[in-house]
Order: sequence, then C-alpha cells, then structure tokens
Amino acid sequence: MNTIITELNEPAIEARLAGLSEILAASVNDGAAVSFMAPLSRKEAANYWMADVRPEVAAGRRLLFAAERENELVGTVQILTSMPQNQPHRCEIAKMMVHPTARRLGIGRALMNHALDRAGVLGKTLVTLDTRTGDIAEPLYSSVGFEVAGVIPDFAWDPDGKARHATTYMYRRL
Repeated sequence: MNTIITELNEPAIEARLAGLSEILAASVNDGAAVSFMAPLSRKEAANYWMADVRPEVAAGRRLLFAAERENELVGTVQILTSMPQNQPHRCEIAKMMVHPTARRLGIGRALMNHALDRAGVLGKTLVTLDTRTGDIAEPLYSSVGFEVAGVIPDFAWDPDGKARHATTYMYRRL
C-alpha cells in the first residue's frame, strides 16, 4: 500500500475534518503528548483544527500535511513558518501524529521527509521540534537527521494527567 502525502489548504481542512479529528483524538487517547489532555473528544479535536489550525494555514503561517492510505487519513504533520524577524531561516515541526492503528508502517517517516523537503523548498536552513523525552517518535526524528539540543524536565503533563514529562528539543540543518 502506498502512502500519499498531501498539503491541506483551508477548504481541505474543512472537507477532511472528520479524519483529522479522528487522528488527533485517537492519538491523544492512546497517550500521544501533543498538548492535549485525555480523554479528547472528536468535537474538541474538530475545534482545534477549525479554530487554531485553519486560520493559521489560511494566513500562510502554518502548513499542514496529511498522510493517506486507501483513501483514509492516517497521519498529519505541521510546519510552523511564522517565526520572529531575526529567524526567517527557521521553521518548526509540530503535531506529528500517526493514527494508532497505522503505526510502524513508515507513515511517520514519509510525513517527516515530506515536511523536511517542503521546508527546504521554502528556503529554510534550520528545522526544530520538541518531543516527549523517550517517546516512540524520538528515534524516528533521530533517524531522519535530527540532533538533540537539550532536555527540559517537567515540561508538560502526560495526557492522562498522572505525571509530568521532560521534553527533548531537537534540530536539523537543511
């Protein structure tokens, strides 16, 4: 099965809202540390896509990519392109998620490689991200060339609210 990566514009976000919301809710409810607390409803997830992401995509401050297999959305990643004036060479990877039922199929790698390629096309020479220290995605990020910049302890709560976790900041030069 092929994974197809597409960039979603404002109308595409609305058209694909159910799939995007399913990925976010399922990921958070499976323990993904992407700034939300569990349980996350599809309604709350839809609000994030429509109120937070869609306006940023429409304004050109964020790019959203979706991975699709057999006509079903299975993953997403975002590039935050709006940086301070002294950092036009940099962008950030955000909310890289693969639906729990579609993990370990190369979808995360495909999303990351696509995002990095697009960042290069945009003229970016430095890409940063942060991830929960020890998360299953951390080795993926290392395998596509990201290096650890540092770790911040007690950075955020786990989605279940039981403990705080450290976050690892990573970077990659393009």
